[in-house]
Amino acid sequence: MSEAEVLDPVVEIELELMLEAVWRRYHYDFRGYSRGSLRRRLDRAQSRFGCASLSELQGRVLRDPVLFGELMGFLTIQVSEMFRDPAYFRAIREQVVPHLRTFPSLKVWIAGCANGEEFYSLAILFREEGLEERTIFYCTDISPAALERAEAGVYDLDRIALFTENHRASGGKGSLSDHYTAGYGRVVFDKSLRARAVFAEHNLASDQVFAEAHLVSSRNVLIYFDRDLQDRALGLFGQSLVRGGFLGLGSKENLRFSAYSDAFADFDPAEKIYRRNIMPIAATGPAHVLA
Repeated sequence: MSEAEVLDPVVEIELELMLEAVWRRYHYDFRGYSRGSLRRRLDRAQSRFGCASLSELQGRVLRDPVLFGELMGFLTIQVSEMFRDPAYFRAIREQVVPHLRTFPSLKVWIAGCANGEEFYSLAILFREEGLEERTIFYCTDISPAALERAEAGVYDLDRIALFTENHRASGGKGSLSDHYTAGYGRVVFDKSLRARAVFAEHNLASDQVFAEAHLVSSRNVLIYFDRDLQDRALGLFGQSLVRGGFLGLGSKENLRFSAYSDAFADFDPAEKIYRRNIMPIAATGPAHVLA
């Protein structure tokens, strides 16, 4: 959108009404997302669907669930790569895994798993480190379409060179090719990697904690939220984590100004890995305190 449109109070009203309409009609809550990011995404959607205004787009979306399914592709960001930011995965491998080995069983929550690249990265890492058999992975996202792609584990062959280099730089053991089959311009990751994974819809804006976790990896998700929604998500992560559990965020995310900054200790600040303190964490839902 142009600067004039961004400042146009009518456009601002249309945006708020669109978000409220989506919430009331389809129960997907984007009201706590960054307005700048949403404006850009809806501008592209408005152009794609040939609508003269957000109000026109809203009317069509309210009456056409199929169109809403397409709109979700604009409202959610599904861009990632395997072993993205290799130093993060090296830190998980070399610094976090030794602590995780002390637990008889493990649960890992990948919040905002998108098309599955983050999940397969961690699943392969845990397999290489001998932790796969004692681990359950919870892979959640707001987008049903993204979850389907994540569970399928199919990626274009031309992406594999980057995935392979990232895996090597992350301290990977063996070859990434040990974990997939290539053919017809695509690769399919070994279905055994998904044997201990649960794929489920979950909205950080409206849903509650559903499982205890020893590691929460939610990278490049908070940057699309406003401050209140960032705090809500961090509260959920804190409630989910066992005492001494680990939280991994994206390279541009941190806890510094969060309402929950005191609930976590720096573990590897350079790679945005934090550890949950022993202190209780207040719940984001009905009032209670996590023991």
